[in-house]
Amino acid sequence: MQHTVIFTPEALEQIASLYRYIAIAASPEIAERYTGAIVTFCEDLRDIPLVGIRRGDVRPGLRITNYKKRAVIAYAVEKGSVSIIGIFYGGQDYESAMQDDAEF
Repeated sequence: MQHTVIFTPEALEQIASLYRYIAIAASPEIAERYTGAIVTFCEDLRDIPLVGIRRGDVRPGLRITNYKKRAVIAYAVEKGSVSIIGIFYGGQDYESAMQDDAEF
């Protein structure tokens, strides 16, 4: 069964912020390739949603997975859907963010 992948507004803003950072540091083309690959990686979770590591100790239902050892994808699997909660790049403290933002 395929799940529907949903990006929270916070996750979309994190992708946009990462795009802006890479576009300035490298180029818009590199930023588009990298952030596009992250979005595709997230969308692929529709087929294998339980691949991530359970992190219920951080927040109930939370799972995480890594993209190329540089980004942490935080998400939750619910009946028929995968909610991408956050995308944390380059060692950002996802644990604190997930604990502090219960409304995600």
